[in-house]
Amino acid sequence: MNNLLKLKNFYLLITAFSISILIGAIYIEYIVGAKPCVLCKYQRIPYLVSIFICFFGYNNLKSNIWLYLLAFNFLISFIISGYHFGIENNFFPEFGGCSNSNTSIFNKEQLLEALKEIPPNCKDVNFRIMGFSLATINVILSFLVIVISLIISKNEKNKK
Repeated sequence: MNNLLKLKNFYLLITAFSISILIGAIYIEYIVGAKPCVLCKYQRIPYLVSIFICFFGYNNLKSNIWLYLLAFNFLISFIISGYHFGIENNFFPEFGGCSNSNTSIFNKEQLLEALKEIPPNCKDVNFRIMGFSLATINVILSFLVIVISLIISKNEKNKK
């Protein structure tokens, strides 16, 4: 019973963590005014998915599949944020979705309007926390959740 309580607490912790990350991203975008790039928006998706995985895992503690899905979900987050980190530090070239060029504009009114809607380049860091870009922080956090999820799943498997 004690193991199930720890597992429930883990799912609750990851849910609270994911909600906090999403609220923080929304706060940074709409209150602080730091416009996210395309990859910044993609990095939010695994946090939303993790809330659903944790809900199902919390309600089905007998199966370790939810821990593996959580680890896999954060592996996807790790890959996206690692790629973003690489673009920010010029390890990788930007993919087509990061560039902000529009060649179908013919007059200055269209150009001025289009400039308001263009997301920033993925290599431009427009918000930092303690000197780290949000992509860097996401790489670290995603890696930690992967490791912790796998450790817990290994411990749960050994106790069965």
